[in-house]
Amino acid sequence: MRFGLIVVGDEILSGKRQDGHLAKVVELLSERGLSLSWAEYVGDEPDRITAVLKRALASSDSVFCTGGIGATPDDHTRLCAAKALGVSAVLHPEARALIEERMQEVARALGEVFDPARPDNVHRLNMGVFPEGAQIIPNPYNKIAGFSCRGLVGGAVHFFPGFPVMAWPMIAWVLDSWYSDLFHRSPRLEWSVVVRGEQESNLAPAMTMLEQAHPGVSVFSLPSVDHPVHGRHIELGVKGPESLVPPAWQMLLAHLHQIGAELGPEVVRKL
Repeated sequence: MRFGLIVVGDEILSGKRQDGHLAKVVELLSERGLSLSWAEYVGDEPDRITAVLKRALASSDSVFCTGGIGATPDDHTRLCAAKALGVSAVLHPEARALIEERMQEVARALGEVFDPARPDNVHRLNMGVFPEGAQIIPNPYNKIAGFSCRGLVGGAVHFFPGFPVMAWPMIAWVLDSWYSDLFHRSPRLEWSVVVRGEQESNLAPAMTMLEQAHPGVSVFSLPSVDHPVHGRHIELGVKGPESLVPPAWQMLLAHLHQIGAELGPEVVRKL
């Protein structure tokens, strides 16, 4: 199972708001022994949103999609999801009940009588219009549900509001409710070291050789030119299943000693 993230919104691409979803989704997955395979950003253009969702729904990945499920004219994600699936967009009965429950609570708080026929209340029901066959995702913040659609080959796309205060607990709920059987099933490890005074081009042949000798393990190289502590250096390491990383790491370390590389601190992380 691979996990992906789609973030929808012109406000992210224009810089009006900074995206926090990527880092939080990585954190939520990591806490459960899972990892994010890819992420994609898209503005509020219906054709682009539909194309991105169509690709996601045609994959076997489980994808989190944030943004664009409100009821204003620039919220296109709900209808784009229906178009990507080739189904009608319909008012979900359970989502409708939750929206009406929320509107009644707001009316009581304002000392008003709830009028379901009032135009603004009728308009709010659009937030419960989902692709036919969608399953709702509860929203603990204000009861305005998200929704989930099954893909064509076993994957799924789960849709959330763009607001972190709503989206993040909803994403956690989806993980805990529908993916708990995957938690910590394949422990992964990352082992790296700071290497000073070397060029990436000089290390590349050894990295290729190591991956060939240890299938299932990936080698990574992260150069830095102005680190406040280590200065110019390369963080070189291996990552993969916990049982496969130590022998690959020993091979990498032996090569670094062989070429006389200047080594700094090591870092070991469980993924």
